[in-house]
Amino acid sequence: MIPRPHAPLGRLILGALAFLATLSALAAGDEVGQPAPALVVTTLDGRLLDLRSLRGTVVVLNVWATWCAPCRAEMPMLDAFHRSHAARGLIVLGASADDAHDRKDVVQAMRGFTYPAALLAEAKTNGFGMPTALPISYVIDAAGVIRARLPPTREALTEAKLEQLVAPFLPPAEAATP
Repeated sequence: MIPRPHAPLGRLILGALAFLATLSALAAGDEVGQPAPALVVTTLDGRLLDLRSLRGTVVVLNVWATWCAPCRAEMPMLDAFHRSHAARGLIVLGASADDAHDRKDVVQAMRGFTYPAALLAEAKTNGFGMPTALPISYVIDAAGVIRARLPPTREALTEAKLEQLVAPFLPPAEAATP
């Protein structure tokens, strides 16, 4: 007679496998080609912004922090990109990884920039989670699918690189409404 495995041990193993599968699915949530995870934040100016409500718009989600020099260096370029492409259906959304008690510093850092920003620490829903390295940006198409994930590299994100990644998902300039 072959001994049967102990039932609680079997349930434990199945539970662990289910947990790992869930973690794997969550980790894949911010991968290229996958639907963007849920993100519901209140912008620094008090507007509720749900990433799902931006369907029909191409979104560049930029996760940054006030203490991150490379993050701060790319913000003027992101603002210029936002302003030059907004009429074509693009929005840049800044998501600060700063702590909630640093809100004043985040507001100060965003002065002079036209794109909306929020604190991830104050998010009502944040399926992206907190980043492990900054800056990180995502290009999300009008259908809500992540088309590019731009983790930090030695080279700064440039307007040309962003244009290359975003342009295929925007309508032609002549089709945009003035």
